[in-house]
Amino acid sequence: MRHIYYCPLRWADMDALGHVNNVVYVDYLQEARVDMLSVHAPQSGGEELGEGVVVARHEVEFTRPLHFRPEPVRIESWVTQIRAASFTMAYEILDELPDGTRTVYCRATTLLTPFVFTAERPRRIRPEERAVLESFLEPTGALR
Repeated sequence: MRHIYYCPLRWADMDALGHVNNVVYVDYLQEARVDMLSVHAPQSGGEELGEGVVVARHEVEFTRPLHFRPEPVRIESWVTQIRAASFTMAYEILDELPDGTRTVYCRATTLLTPFVFTAERPRRIRPEERAVLESFLEPTGALR
């Protein structure tokens, strides 16, 4: 199941040409991820995955510039892989018109690892966290 998050564009996110600055896209992805895992998970048990993780890798493909406007941008996020001590999320930042036409501004993936910050070490995914992640799993949900 894909999670949908609507992210407001902030004037401070823009570069001199009025585009969303490339580094801001990663902030948008984080906002969508935290919303998905901490706020809108279909069951409890995955709350720590919203913020108790470290990013091991980001891959971001910018497909077209996103210009400042008052309407929020849509971010779809989902899980593509769950391993013992890591999981991968995929995202699309886009607009979708009522007729289903999509304008994609960015496609991305993030490899995340649960982390014990007090011990400064990664940890394994707990069974209740795996259940939450599996509810968002689309292993064949390749980026369009």
